Amino acid sequence: MILLGFILLLLALLGAPLFAIIAGSAFYSYYQEDIDLAALAIEFFSLAEMPVLLAIPLFTFAGYLLSESEAPSRLVRLTQALLGWMPGGLAIVSLAACAFFTAFTGASGVTIIALGAILYPALKQAGYPEKFNLGLVTSAGSLGLLFAPSLPLILYGIVAREPIDDLFLAGILPGMVMLVMLAGWSLWVSRGSKQELVPFSGKRVVAALKESAWELPLPIVVLGGIYSGYFAVSEAAAVTALYALIVEVGILREIKLAALPGIMRESMLLVGGILIILGVSLASTNIMIDAGVPQQLLEWVSGLVDSKTSFLLLLLVFLLILGAILDIFSALVLVVPLLLPVAAQYGIDPLHLGIVILAAKQLGYLTPPVGLNLFIASYRFERSITEVYSATFPFLIILLASVVVITFWPQLSLVFLSR
Repeated sequence: MILLGFILLLLALLGAPLFAIIAGSAFYSYYQEDIDLAALAIEFFSLAEMPVLLAIPLFTFAGYLLSESEAPSRLVRLTQALLGWMPGGLAIVSLAACAFFTAFTGASGVTIIALGAILYPALKQAGYPEKFNLGLVTSAGSLGLLFAPSLPLILYGIVAREPIDDLFLAGILPGMVMLVMLAGWSLWVSRGSKQELVPFSGKRVVAALKESAWELPLPIVVLGGIYSGYFAVSEAAAVTALYALIVEVGILREIKLAALPGIMRESMLLVGGILIILGVSLASTNIMIDAGVPQQLLEWVSGLVDSKTSFLLLLLVFLLILGAILDIFSALVLVVPLLLPVAAQYGIDPLHLGIVILAAKQLGYLTPPVGLNLFIASYRFERSITEVYSATFPFLIILLASVVVITFWPQLSLVFLSR
């Protein structure tokens, strides 16, 4: 078994697809336990029994439609009309716009690519420091993963078997903490820079509101429909995708029909990767549960820590290390089934655990050596990777402090829930 683990680790380091490694370990475990290998296929296709899984491709498609349209530009113009008059206002605009788009696309790289061309030169033109601009746009790309209808939130709900609408509520205040702390840092840094402020104009605000009139109802459709009981999560996703399609293709005509197959392909590449990893992980997780791995993990952890505080500290260290080497979707399906029973022994609510995991995993996008946002920003803005490391470091520290607050203040996650 140790030899198998070494071989799988070596394959991962050599760049083998993660789903192939997980599937290989599951096949071997089934073979060792003398279980019919067809059971793995049965476990994989049990995904079809999860109606809420439909929300993932539908929300992703809607997010990609928005990113390919002029919606990012309209959102930036609207938020700038509202906040551009205040010192540091454009920095806050950038944070809010990136959080909105990451929540809908579920992919921070898409946000950097879609909004980077707008925000980066706008910040530079407004007089913000060059290094600050690079760090802000790179870091802001990972914001939004705690806001509905974020794909990681949905995926955690599926893996942990927790209500997704409860997770949407649980993520509101922790997500706001991350935004507010970054906004505070941005205001502090920009206090001495010579910024070009935009005088507040009611006419400008009204014009921007009219321009964005078709996109602004989207959060209301998603959250209002779910919490009014009118839509299930999967139904809200279908309505969102249909609405975005009609608006961007039929009404505003910013996306040509000929471009739709390409957008579908790009969005479903992300979804396909998630579903394949989720499917093979279900089989792998079940065999680990049958083998008593969670119980062994609990015994090992109990020998190391004797309090909830100690466990949370150990959990944070583990998640930060994991974030540096594994993407958020793979980490969720691999570690959540193992962490849930251990966390339960220390009285940690599974919804709070999910928010802590997602908040910590956001840091993985900015953590060397394999932080995805670092490489995307390096390519997008034509800067060396060391420049990007240096520019994002202060933002990484601020986000780390926010994760500590979220971890040790569970009421942030649970205040809107009756549990």
